[in-house]
Amino acid sequence: SRRHKLYREELNLTSPAAPLPLRPEASWLQFHLGISRDGLYPRSSPVVTRLLRDMQELPTISADYSQDEKALLGACDCSQIVKPSGVHLKLVLRFQDFGKAMFKPMRQKREEETPEDFFYFVDFQRHNAEIAAFHLDRILDFRRVPPTVGRLINVTKEILEVTKNEVLQSVFFVSPASNVCFFAKCPYMCKTEYAVCGSPHLLEGSLSAFLPSLNLAPRLSIPNPWIRSYSFDGKEEWEVNPLYCNTVREIYPYSNSNRLLNIVDMAIFDFLIGNMDRHHYEMFTKFGDDGFLLHLDNARGFGRHSHDEISILAPLSQCCIIKRTTLLRLQLLAEPEFRLSDVMRESLLQDPLAPVLTEPHLLALDRRLQLILGAVGKCIDTFGEATVVANDTQSPAAHRAKLDT
Repeated sequence: SRRHKLYREELNLTSPAAPLPLRPEASWLQFHLGISRDGLYPRSSPVVTRLLRDMQELPTISADYSQDEKALLGACDCSQIVKPSGVHLKLVLRFQDFGKAMFKPMRQKREEETPEDFFYFVDFQRHNAEIAAFHLDRILDFRRVPPTVGRLINVTKEILEVTKNEVLQSVFFVSPASNVCFFAKCPYMCKTEYAVCGSPHLLEGSLSAFLPSLNLAPRLSIPNPWIRSYSFDGKEEWEVNPLYCNTVREIYPYSNSNRLLNIVDMAIFDFLIGNMDRHHYEMFTKFGDDGFLLHLDNARGFGRHSHDEISILAPLSQCCIIKRTTLLRLQLLAEPEFRLSDVMRESLLQDPLAPVLTEPHLLALDRRLQLILGAVGKCIDTFGEATVVANDTQSPAAHRAKLDT
C-alpha cells in the first residue's frame, strides 16, 4: 500500500469531485420509483432508456469490490455465497446522483463455447450474457432483469484512479504486454493468471443497475425448489423423482399463490439462455407471496449454443402449468414475422458492444423455443388446456402498487 501511495503521488492522481446533490429527475431514482408489482419497469419505459445511456456515458466517481468479494475477505456475512471463486471478479462502480452499477468484465470471447467437461458451478461468468439476458427478459415481457448495458471501461482512469479500497488498488499491475490488469483478492484462485486485462487500458464489461437498497426495499432470498447439487456426483430429489412437483405443491407458498407459475417463468427464461446456476431467487417483500421473482446474476448463460439442457425445464415438465400470457408471448415469438432470434438480434444492436451474441447463440433461441412449446403441448395432451394454462390476466388496478407506496 505504501508503494501504491507513492505511485499515486508521483502521478498526481487526485480524488474526483464530490457527487452532486441527488436530483429528483435522476434516472437511477426514477428507475427505483417505477418498480411495481408488475415488474422492475413499465413497458416502453423512457426512464430505462435514460438509465442505460447514463450507465454507458457518465464518468465513474468511485469503484469497490462487491459484497461477494468482501465476504470472501471476511468483511461481511458469507452465508449467501455459493462456491465463491476469485475467477469471477465483479466491481461496484458509482456515478453521480448516487447511481450505482455492477461491473462484470469480459472473461470469455463471444465465439468461445464453455467446454463440455465444465460443471455449471465452475463455469465462466460472461459479461455479454448479462447484457443479452436483459434484452431477452424485456422481449419476453417479464421485466425482471435489472437494466444492463455494455461499456468499454478505462480500468486505469475509471477504476484504479477512483477507488479508495487499498486492497483493490494493490491487485493492479502491468502485464508483459504492457496492458493494465487486475485480479480478485480472495483466499484461493486469485492470482495474476486469473487477471482481467485492458488493451492496454480499455476493457469490455457489463453494467447492471443496482436495485434500491435493502433498507428502503427489503428483499427475500429464497432457495430454488429445483436447486441443483453443487457437488461432482450428487443428485437432488427433483432429478430422480418425476413426481417431485406434487411435493412442492404441498409446501407453502407454492400451495396457494402464483409462486409456482413464476418459478416456471424463471425456468423458461433460464432454459432459453442455458443457465443451470439458479440456486436462489429474490423477491421484494413489499409485494407479498404473489410478487414477481427477480432474474438476477445471468452471467453463466449463453455458454453453449450447441447444447440444450432439458433438465432446466423440469418445473414446466413436472408441474405442467404455465401462465397464459407467457404462452401467448412464446407462441408469438415462434411466428416467422416475429421470430425470437430476429427480435433479439435487432434489440441487441442497440448495445454499444454489439454484436453481443454470435449467430449460433441467436439461432439456438429459436430451437429452444420450439422445445418449450413442445413440452407445453405434451402437457396439454396429457392433462388438458384448462388444467395446464393458467389465466393470469388481472385488472389494471392490480398492478398499481409501487415499491415506494
